[in-house]
Amino acid sequence: MRLLIVEDEKRLALSLARGLTAEGYAVDVVHDGREGLYQASEDTYDLVILDIMLPGLNGYRVCAALRAAGHDVPILMLTAKDGEYDEAEGLDTGADDYLTKPFSYVVLVARVKALLRRRGQGAGASPVHVHGDLKVDTAARRVFLGEDEITLTAKEFSVLEQLVLRAGEVVSKSEILEHVWDFAYEGDPNIVEVYVSTLRRKLRAGLIRTVRGAGYRLETSP
Repeated sequence: MRLLIVEDEKRLALSLARGLTAEGYAVDVVHDGREGLYQASEDTYDLVILDIMLPGLNGYRVCAALRAAGHDVPILMLTAKDGEYDEAEGLDTGADDYLTKPFSYVVLVARVKALLRRRGQGAGASPVHVHGDLKVDTAARRVFLGEDEITLTAKEFSVLEQLVLRAGEVVSKSEILEHVWDFAYEGDPNIVEVYVSTLRRKLRAGLIRTVRGAGYRLETSP
């Protein structure tokens, strides 16, 4: 899943990005309200972590503008202020949750997971995907092949998740890079091939097909 952090405290923003990346998310970071609004409007995100006190546009206005434009992405607002008025205003502009600084990183991750889970349930999506003898639980982040549980790293799971969510379709290498890494990734794009190769070795060679010149497809037949 892909997250956007809009936070002008650069050390905090980068610290959150490193932690959430380790959790298996693809994370983009911007430090200005106007840039955050543009990024959230132009790209597809599963959740936005939005500070209130921002240069350019404050978080309230960014949130209100996104909702006015019809974007239903979950928004978790952050603020150094503490008071019922601020929370009420944040929620009134369309935010889904609110966290006051300083906060525990563990609490933030729990809030992020809860919002993502709520979004999936609201869309009627099941967190458990079954394809033949492959079962992937995207909420618990567990993978089973037959009766055996397969241990994957966070990045391996995220690559598999992209293929599972679009099982039977061709998913391009650039789409996997964009959602599993982030738009600013400047490394070797062949890293996707490395992860697909590892997944084939851990799961089953014929489970993920290479569609030459197009990308990869998770086979849906047993």
